[in-house]
Amino acid sequence: MAAQSGSRFVIFAAIAGNLLIAATKFVAAFFTGSSAMLSEGVHSLVDTGNGGLLLYGLHRAARPPDRQHPFGHGRELYFWSFIVALLVFALGAGVAFYEGVIHILHPEPIENPLVNYVVLGLCMVFEGGSWFVALKEFRRSKGNLGYIQAVRRSKDPSVYTVLFEDSAALLGLGIALAGISAAHYFEQPWMDGAASIGISLILAATAVFLAVESKGLLMGEPALPDVQAAILAIAQADPAVEKANGVLTVHLGPEQIVAGLSLDFVDHLSAADIETCVERLEARLKAEVPEVTAVFVKPQTSGRWHERRRKIEEGSAS
Repeated sequence: MAAQSGSRFVIFAAIAGNLLIAATKFVAAFFTGSSAMLSEGVHSLVDTGNGGLLLYGLHRAARPPDRQHPFGHGRELYFWSFIVALLVFALGAGVAFYEGVIHILHPEPIENPLVNYVVLGLCMVFEGGSWFVALKEFRRSKGNLGYIQAVRRSKDPSVYTVLFEDSAALLGLGIALAGISAAHYFEQPWMDGAASIGISLILAATAVFLAVESKGLLMGEPALPDVQAAILAIAQADPAVEKANGVLTVHLGPEQIVAGLSLDFVDHLSAADIETCVERLEARLKAEVPEVTAVFVKPQTSGRWHERRRKIEEGSAS
């Protein structure tokens, strides 16, 4: 729950900042006719809507299990994160590219460039504040991992999606400033359109990266190695378990893991003894690894387990 609170705070900060920034950019684009500024306004408006979709995804993912979704609704967050990536690509990058091409083919001089400079400076301050909030939360959650490694290992896309969007926005602002300055200084208005295309390329790259990460989560990623090790250690410590062969896990949400344990039980246990053992394991896992929301146990010899793993690995290699 603490992680979700942090995610919501980051998203609310991003929405507030993007709303102010979008309004400022659109006003500036109206008075100056800048293509790059208009593209930046669309970008900020898309980011505002994306923040709303992420909040909606968090809300939907928090619903309890029901008949239609017995394991809960955790993957709602992954779905809406994927939609956010598509919107960044289709609306943000698409509109920016279109505007850039139009202004290269039909360049128009920028009016009142000073307005653009003031607006871009203010936007960098607002966007930088939102970016800092997202960065602080992401650094808190990533620990000692590198940034890219932390993103690839993360099961909560809400924070790093905002961080990447804000990073793309800051880069876009830099490109917009360079394009507007070049168009004004060299009296070549097509450079403003070129800046808009540069912004579209940054947005497209960000969208592709976010879409790939969201796709992996939607398909079902396993729990982190330390979580799997903790599950196996708890199972192996039970007196009724001869050997904990292995565990298969899948994330249904940032804090929702389904685990399938392969256990070789002590010989001559009755069905009632095995049932009691499973109940003990569920109770310990709930107390020590609370993100494990469902456990399935398969009595199985070590040989059978390793044969199954071998077939899985062979299938992955082919």
